[in-house]
Amino acid sequence: MGRKWNNIKEKKASKDANTSRIYAKFGREIYVVAKQGEPDPDLNQALKFVLERAKTYNVPRAIIDRAIEKAKGGSEESYDELRYEGFGPSGSMLIVDALTNNVNRTAAEVRSAFNKNGGNMGVTGSVAYMFDATAVIGIEGRTVDEVLELLMEADVDVRDLLEEGEAVIVYADPDQFHAVQEAFRTAGITEFTVAELTMLAQNDLTLSEDDQTQFEKLVDALEDLEDVQQVYHNVDLGE
Repeated sequence: MGRKWNNIKEKKASKDANTSRIYAKFGREIYVVAKQGEPDPDLNQALKFVLERAKTYNVPRAIIDRAIEKAKGGSEESYDELRYEGFGPSGSMLIVDALTNNVNRTAAEVRSAFNKNGGNMGVTGSVAYMFDATAVIGIEGRTVDEVLELLMEADVDVRDLLEEGEAVIVYADPDQFHAVQEAFRTAGITEFTVAELTMLAQNDLTLSEDDQTQFEKLVDALEDLEDVQQVYHNVDLGE
């Protein structure tokens, strides 16, 4: 599959002087999900999932609690969930997910980031058909064979298992996300190196050095936008 999920996460965190930026994005997402449902992860599966992701990025408890308390307090602040699709150098493809309280501002900023960094916006559906929604869960301390055995014992279907350094990465359908985690917890595994629902490209693209440099500038520009939560793409950026 070409993706190094632990490396991607580490790069994203280290790039961010900017862990503060990741924390702010999680704070917004936690608030939105808690406000849409119950502000209790035991009663709100969507919130439970976001908190699992936040844990793998070491988001401070104070930020999580503040976002949940804000939702409990009946804040009138509201956000729209938006998805943009577009193209970068040499046929590269990107999906951009955003949470915004100003749709016009976000659309203009995303379009500007594409235009100024060698890309262009596409229409809805122009890119998404080349991606599959995928659950990605990673653990350490077990071999691929051991992970496969415990998942089979729990009767959980997955798409693939890959070894990445000291971690085993599980790829599964999104509706199997919690089933995979519960299988691990039953086996005494409670820490996850990765816990994501992502859009995984069906085919990875390798760019020339110049195009990759331009592409990384485009991704950085999009991720720098306050309203952008996730950027998915089909480029193999290597390690």
